[in-house]
Amino acid sequence: MNKVRLGIIGLGNIGKHHAAYLAAGAVRRAELVAVCNPSPAKLEPYAHLRTFTDPMALLASDAVDAVVIATPHFQHTTLGIAALERGLHVMVEKPISAHKADAERLLAAHGRHPRAVFAAMFQLRAEPRYLKIRQLIQSGELGTIVRMNWIMTDWFRTEAYYASGGWRATWQGEGGGVLLNQCLHNLDAWQWLLGMPTRVRGFCQLGRFHDIEVEDSVSAYFEYAGGATGLFAASTGEAPGTNRFEIAGTRGQLVLENEKLLFTRNETDMLDFSKHAKSGFAKPDVWHVEIPFGNAANAHAVLMQNFVNAILDGEPLIAPAADGIHSVELANAILLSGLLGQTVDLPMDAAAYERKLSELIRSSRREKKVVTPAADDFTASFRK
Repeated sequence: MNKVRLGIIGLGNIGKHHAAYLAAGAVRRAELVAVCNPSPAKLEPYAHLRTFTDPMALLASDAVDAVVIATPHFQHTTLGIAALERGLHVMVEKPISAHKADAERLLAAHGRHPRAVFAAMFQLRAEPRYLKIRQLIQSGELGTIVRMNWIMTDWFRTEAYYASGGWRATWQGEGGGVLLNQCLHNLDAWQWLLGMPTRVRGFCQLGRFHDIEVEDSVSAYFEYAGGATGLFAASTGEAPGTNRFEIAGTRGQLVLENEKLLFTRNETDMLDFSKHAKSGFAKPDVWHVEIPFGNAANAHAVLMQNFVNAILDGEPLIAPAADGIHSVELANAILLSGLLGQTVDLPMDAAAYERKLSELIRSSRREKKVVTPAADDFTASFRK
């Protein structure tokens, strides 16, 4: 094989975005040959390709070598398993599954078909700002991490956004709200950079700002095995909102905000300084450094190119799908903690969360009226 034949399942906002850059030739040695969507109207612009209204028909067609799954969340598991069982390579959009138990089922299927390349679309891993942060942490420049804080409240969404699809912001269709949809990329970046906490206490407000049944405002507290603590806040109802990511270590503090990465670097480790200082009010001298970074031209295309290279050349994946269970677990744990009003230990009980989610789905009485929204440029939020 010298070229990967790609099919896209799902032609919502993100599916159409993938189709656009693939059609423009942004990914070498890849060819978009098929698309699938239940609505024939959405297939009309792709009449030059193989088109399907049934994803199982696409998977069984032998038309593709790999698929991009860009459907509503609960379909990621069933379609991912079906694609892997057909021997296809799979790129799944976030989240890899709506909840941890389904993610475990999906990853178990990959375990039965390990020759398939299985990747997740976590494009923040390709953004230079997060690569710089990762480099500083792994090099030891920050010392031992003691605290982290991410205020992520500029995910503002209107009622028109939530009315744009019957699956949106419902327990049955989406499986959650701001945590599972908007913040999955942030939660992936958090655990990719800082690892997984051991305990989570979440405070979640359901439909505080919108006429929805799922969470649109969240605050969470994390505890780590080594003693570090973290705070995470997110909302789709706060304007103008804030996006501030702060990491404090014994050698200084990093702040990512307003398109700037600022490093206040301690000249000496704060713990060593504290032990040897003669004055009770002394502080380590600091250097103030602004760390420059550019932007990835198209971070989605970077991960898709990596996916193709992994298929053809064995290149290591930037975001293996197996990593995707961590962001799902964090989102589930925060929500479960908020619903139960108690701290949740990690690894969390996947079956307990699945039972709680099933209960929420059964008890839902919400009826949504779907309204076609005005055309929006949703790509502005990609680098959050």
